[in-house]
Amino acid sequence: MVLVPVLVPVPVPGRSRRWRSRTPGPPGWWRATRTSRPIRHGGVRLLPYFDAFAIASQPRERLFPGRAFERALAGGQAGNYPVLLVDGTVAGVWHQRRSGKRITVTVEPLESSEPLPAGRLRELEDEVERVGAIMEGRAELTVGAVSVGAHA
Repeated sequence: MVLVPVLVPVPVPGRSRRWRSRTPGPPGWWRATRTSRPIRHGGVRLLPYFDAFAIASQPRERLFPGRAFERALAGGQAGNYPVLLVDGTVAGVWHQRRSGKRITVTVEPLESSEPLPAGRLRELEDEVERVGAIMEGRAELTVGAVSVGAHA
């Protein structure tokens, strides 16, 4: 686990406009400590089109292993497909289709022809639910081929 120093404002209880410093540094700010919530790098994530992580991470061969290099990169250009990220590497592509309040999220895993393990499928369902909450709709997961072409 990597802890990154972060400066966070700390309000003084009972005084909405006053701030205090918990450690040396700029007034009104404190440096995050080990009790801060760690950044989670593992698990399943659905990254949108042109996400900075998918575009800027290098070397591309490590981020887009095997079939992901051909499927998720449109002519070598990252960002033209929203990607399924599993433990920090691209493991598939996905697409959403909206019809009223209903949002169908189709995910195409690229790992193998075998279905996703039960734990990963639960994490993927949680991510799809999160997409629905963000888009203020009812999201449904479909695991299968994404037939939509690249964005650009």
